[in-house]
Amino acid sequence: MTTFSEFNLSNEIVKALSNMGFEEPTPIQAQAIPIGLEGKDMIGQAQTGTGKTTAFGVPLLEKINIEEGIQGLVLAPTRELAVQVAEELNRIGQVKGVKTLPIYGGQDINRQIRALKNKPHIIAATPGRLIDHIERKTIRLGNIKMVVLDEADEMLNMGFIEDIERILSEIKGERQTLLFSATMPKRIQTLAEKFMKDPELVKIKAKEMTVKNIEQHYMEVHEKQKFDVLCSLLDIQSPELAIVFGRTKKRVDEVVEGLIKRGYSAEGIHGDIPQAKRDQVIRRFKEQTIDIMVATDVAARGLDISGVSHVYNFDIPQDPESYVHRIGRTGRAGNKGLAVTFVSPREIDHLKIIENVTKSKMIKTPVPSYKDVLAGNQQATINRLIAVIEKNEHNDYKRIAENLLEDTDSVSLLAAALKLLTKDIDVTPVKLTAVEPIRIRKPRSDRDRKRYSDRGRGAGGGRDRREGREGREGRESREARDRRRNRARSK
Repeated sequence: MTTFSEFNLSNEIVKALSNMGFEEPTPIQAQAIPIGLEGKDMIGQAQTGTGKTTAFGVPLLEKINIEEGIQGLVLAPTRELAVQVAEELNRIGQVKGVKTLPIYGGQDINRQIRALKNKPHIIAATPGRLIDHIERKTIRLGNIKMVVLDEADEMLNMGFIEDIERILSEIKGERQTLLFSATMPKRIQTLAEKFMKDPELVKIKAKEMTVKNIEQHYMEVHEKQKFDVLCSLLDIQSPELAIVFGRTKKRVDEVVEGLIKRGYSAEGIHGDIPQAKRDQVIRRFKEQTIDIMVATDVAARGLDISGVSHVYNFDIPQDPESYVHRIGRTGRAGNKGLAVTFVSPREIDHLKIIENVTKSKMIKTPVPSYKDVLAGNQQATINRLIAVIEKNEHNDYKRIAENLLEDTDSVSLLAAALKLLTKDIDVTPVKLTAVEPIRIRKPRSDRDRKRYSDRGRGAGGGRDRREGREGREGRESREARDRRRNRARSK
């Protein structure tokens, strides 16, 4: 099992990754980060949603000297991806103090020029708008140490390859180049041969689902609702053994504390808990001394516990591989299992990616109501009563029951017993620290792609360059070029 601490990263990067809840790298990260840190060129072939941004972001951020100017460049096909990459890199680079600025069409170019005065270290850009800045000399590429081409096949499909070749030609001197692409068409291979030096190939194949015995559901839940919804499901579904997955160590600790407050038998495991304590929790879970275990992905890796009936993804996993691992804790040895994933509205696109990569379909389930929870608690009481009868554990109470029936009818007596035994719905206040939702760029349709321009408003609002090469320049850029030509002729 590989962890981020094994990459010999700086304390600042390790701390930032820990704050984000990243403990174990995804397959693309485990292979790409060491190559990136060694300074080698690399081609990474992996699908969207596999953790590519962190795969190139970690080595890129490690190389940055915060005393210098722009040293890293990430080229992306759309403004959404450029913004998403910048947000991710800013989170990973926050402790170190590395700043990433998104540059894209559709935003006022003068606003971007003002933002460039804050001296960012990395630029995440769409190709057309970056060329506008290069022509204006508002961005200079003389100090670039690493270039990342993200979703290169998408940039090819949108007609950006000539722009990319021009941008790469502008970067003089030694540089490291990382290229990521879901597919490897001939034109991308030619680009790699021209601008990369002996690149290493990392190819990640998506795991297919092999957990046919697991019923998969998801609920669209806002962050503040999650804990109450979890408690409602525990009451309604009455799992024999359940594992609840949280994204961060702090999340695990807070969920465990909240569950105990509301009367559930729960304990947690994560990387900061000593191994002896973790072993004790797992042993108690196997023995069913506790019936709920809350865990991070790393802590639960490799667990083989029979009898786990339910898995709750309190936080959606960061990649499809982790999803497969998590829900695989149930549905073992031919038994049926149920996996429920909580998704915030901003994470629906990420959920769809997990479905596509794992070739599985999750059923959308409504959030349970008060009546649902009450009915669940009542059914749990009935099940307990029947179990006592089946085990003949009630014989010592028969005479008392017969005496009571002399004064009270059987229906009233049983109803009173059910009332006393049924668990009240616990609304003890529990406050959890919010966890940032995972955001993934939503794939665009061809119609959407034609609607937006890479250069956009700040470059004069020219034709969408994705409609053809004649739409390549915005109006303002064309006018500037014409003025230069006229001056040259007059000389």
